[in-house]
Amino acid sequence: MRIPRIFHPQPIIDHSDIALSEDAANHTGRVLRMQPGQNIQLFDGSNQTFEATITHVDKKSVRVSVGAGVLADNESPLNLHLGQVISRGEKMEFTIQKSIELGVNTITPLFSERCGVKLDGERLEKKLQQWQKIAIAACEQCGRNRIPEIREAMQLEAWCAEQDNSLKLNLHPRASHSINTLPLPVDNVRLLIGPEGGLSAEEIAMTGGYGFTDILLGPRVLRTETTALTAITALQVRFGDLG
Repeated sequence: MRIPRIFHPQPIIDHSDIALSEDAANHTGRVLRMQPGQNIQLFDGSNQTFEATITHVDKKSVRVSVGAGVLADNESPLNLHLGQVISRGEKMEFTIQKSIELGVNTITPLFSERCGVKLDGERLEKKLQQWQKIAIAACEQCGRNRIPEIREAMQLEAWCAEQDNSLKLNLHPRASHSINTLPLPVDNVRLLIGPEGGLSAEEIAMTGGYGFTDILLGPRVLRTETTALTAITALQVRFGDLG
């Protein structure tokens, strides 16, 4: 049986005895029903993994004895920042989970003119916490040992206006460029994925003013969650570590 991988939010010290976080203890003790003497693998975001043995389990806590840390770099050489206009229901959760499995480093939820989701205040904060938990669970599943950042949600133009040295890409069904025509090499990409209704003409023009290149994925119209994962996969094949 595969050894469960568990994220520990605090730095781990080799050969220490530690208590798992509340979420990790609940998952290990109550969901997986693990017992003293069984093994798990811990990671703390430092790109290391730690073999650990459960030493104590009760209703509220789990303690483990930690072994030596081992460097385990499963990160892509391509740094990908996904700007995703918030989609409805489980679609946003699906996009976050699968994009992290595919190697995205940073995700910024965005509001745009045609965004069909209304979130603010406490509801938005709860969503951000939920999305970060999904990011952690995706890393536990896929073997990544650095946790991607789910940033605070922001308006589309504010995100487009941020300055960095990334290649900036916007998916557009009538674009003249494809991912395969982009010049090599590329180390950093800022990828914009619009809402289910697409970006407005004004928003598309705005992205061009901030240096975004329109690119085409193919002849078919894809749903927003399909678009994100298709584009990320194509970018990882061309510039990253897939294929």
